[in-house]
Amino acid sequence: MIFRQLFDQQSSTYTYLLADADTHAAVLIDSVFEQAQRDAALVAELGLKLLWTLETHVHADHVTGAWLHKQRLGSRIAISAASGAKHADQMLKHGDRVKFGRHALEVRATPGHTSGCVTYVLDDGLMAFTGDALLIRGCGRTDFQQGSPHMLYQSVHEQLFSLPDACLIYPAHDYRGLTASSVAEERKFNPRLGGRILEADFSGYMNNLGLAHPKQMAVAVPANQQCGRIESAAADKGDADWAPLTYTFSGIWEVRPEWLEEHLHDVQIVDVRESDEFNGVLGHIPGAQLVPLDRIAAGAEDLSKDRPLVTVCRSGARSAQASVLLRKAGFSKVANLAGGMLRWREQRYAVEGGGD
Repeated sequence: MIFRQLFDQQSSTYTYLLADADTHAAVLIDSVFEQAQRDAALVAELGLKLLWTLETHVHADHVTGAWLHKQRLGSRIAISAASGAKHADQMLKHGDRVKFGRHALEVRATPGHTSGCVTYVLDDGLMAFTGDALLIRGCGRTDFQQGSPHMLYQSVHEQLFSLPDACLIYPAHDYRGLTASSVAEERKFNPRLGGRILEADFSGYMNNLGLAHPKQMAVAVPANQQCGRIESAAADKGDADWAPLTYTFSGIWEVRPEWLEEHLHDVQIVDVRESDEFNGVLGHIPGAQLVPLDRIAAGAEDLSKDRPLVTVCRSGARSAQASVLLRKAGFSKVANLAGGMLRWREQRYAVEGGGD
């Protein structure tokens, strides 16, 4: 199986990508709106087919990327029927199974943090994606969205602590940089729910947390009750409509050589190599301006922010960094030439200077 644990720093949210290694069928658990491009890029680079985006609950600290993925990748949305959310393709109930290739996730109802929380247990029983029901040495709060200490205590002890000792716990959040735990660890060491802690102890603890509401709650909860549905015009951030761009998992917008070859006069081409490389054996693209990477900040003053801009180097590595710097400098229509001059020459497009 293919497994990736991804992280959103703003909300401290973990997103999980699981895929069948043979069929490449994939699911994404607890996606984040601002990370939709990152996740879609990873799906594409791994050659996966995203079948489902799954929610562990209606989140209060971030907006889901489920609707964006549905529009862009054709995936379907699944969330607990008890959540009351709209626009999902499947409303999940306890005991349901979400299949992807030879694998499946069993749905276990684990209410308490919210009334619609579920945990997804992988078919071999060695992974459980617990959302906010069970965190690493903690648990989700119980003071809003029909939360209940009684329900959460019962959910954890009956549905999660009953899993095999070796089952790995993957939560929706962690605020200390911890990535995973196990059923055995949490059953023994969880300071709220483990050991010989009784329900009365737990309820007393949870009823006196005194936490402020999440900062994004007023926006996130209504949006997530719609499964992150937005108007299509608002789906893409940035000015990425001037060319058929690809967004890589490393966070770079790229344009392919064949498109650039047909649109040389429609864009500014900035070559960020050194002068000897610019005039060296690989040559340079006709019309390219030489602005070495270490002078890109100063050279940006001579570039227009009104025309799209393509950065170029030998392999695409330095120019990728140049594209990032130019975006930070206020250039919104920027893309890196995928593969750089090496790929440009391999495809036998025109150059000035250079040799065989």
